Amino acid sequence: MGSSRCSGRLEVRSNQSWSSVCEEDLDLNDTQVVCRELGCGAPGLLQGGLYGEGEAPVWTSELQCEGNESAVLDCRRSSSAGKTCSPGTAAGLTCSDPGGVRLVGQPSRCAGTLEIQQQGQWRPVGDEYKLWDLKSGSAVCQHLDCGSAVSVNRTDNSTDRPVWVVSVPCVKLTSGLRDCVGLDDFYKHSSGVDVVCSDLLPQPNISLSDGVFEVYQQGFRVLIGSDFTITCSVQPQYPGGSFQLISDTKKPLNLTQLAVNHSAHFLLSAMGYAHRGNYTCVYHVDVYNHSFSSSQSPALYLTV
Repeated sequence: MGSSRCSGRLEVRSNQSWSSVCEEDLDLNDTQVVCRELGCGAPGLLQGGLYGEGEAPVWTSELQCEGNESAVLDCRRSSSAGKTCSPGTAAGLTCSDPGGVRLVGQPSRCAGTLEIQQQGQWRPVGDEYKLWDLKSGSAVCQHLDCGSAVSVNRTDNSTDRPVWVVSVPCVKLTSGLRDCVGLDDFYKHSSGVDVVCSDLLPQPNISLSDGVFEVYQQGFRVLIGSDFTITCSVQPQYPGGSFQLISDTKKPLNLTQLAVNHSAHFLLSAMGYAHRGNYTCVYHVDVYNHSFSSSQSPALYLTV
C-alpha cells in the first residue's frame, strides 16, 4: 500500500482477509521478515501513519518473529483479540529496494550466489571467463547495502539452470547492475558467482536481566549494591562466535564471552556509581574463512 513494492502501509492477509498492523507491534526481527518476504532489502524507516491509516481492520495477532523466517505467517504469533491501533500508528514500512539483485543460498542476505531478475525471471549470473573479482563483487554488495566484498568465488552451476551473462566492466562503472545484463543463455557447464559481503551480520540486541531495577528516562535505574546481568543476543544465522560488551563508564568495560544459543550473559556485581553509563554489544564470528564483526547494538543506559 505505497509507492513501490518495497514501501507502504503494512497489511497482512490471513483467513482470506487483509488486516492492518500497529507500529508498536513490530520490532526489527519482524520487519526483516516482512522485507524478505517482499523480495526487498534491509528494513529502513518504520513509522506509524507514514502511508495513511487505511480502512482494513486491525490484525488481532502480534508477530514474534526470530528474524530468519521466510514469510510473516511462518512467525510465532500471540493473540490480542479486540485490539485497535491508536490514530496515526498504522505501520508504514520502507525496505531498501535491491532492484532485482539478490544473493541466495546462505543464512545472510549479504552472502550467497548472485542472481539477477530480468524480463521477470530470476537467474544466476554466469562467470564462464573468470572475470568477477572483488571490485565487481563490491558493486553488488554496495547495491544491496551490504558494505564491500570480502570474497568472490566461481561456483559450479550444477543445476544446469539458464544464466544471465553480465558485462563485468559495465558493473564496475555503474550502479545499475541490471543494465549490464546480456540476453544470451548458457544452459550447461556454466559457472555462477558466489559473493560474501563485509556487512554480513545483523545488529545485535542488548537487554538488562536479573538484578533489581526500574525504568528510568531512556534506560534503567539499578538498585545500588545489587548484582545484575546484561544479555547480548543476535538473530540466529551462524553457529558459535562471541560477544563483546563495551561500556563508557568511569572504569570502561571490555569483556568477551563465547556465544551460546546466539547469546551471552554478562554478570556484573555490586552496582555502584562506577557502573553508570552506556553499554553496547558487538558480535564476532569466523565464517567463510574470514572474521566478521557486527555493528554495535543500541546503547543500554544504566544509572543508580
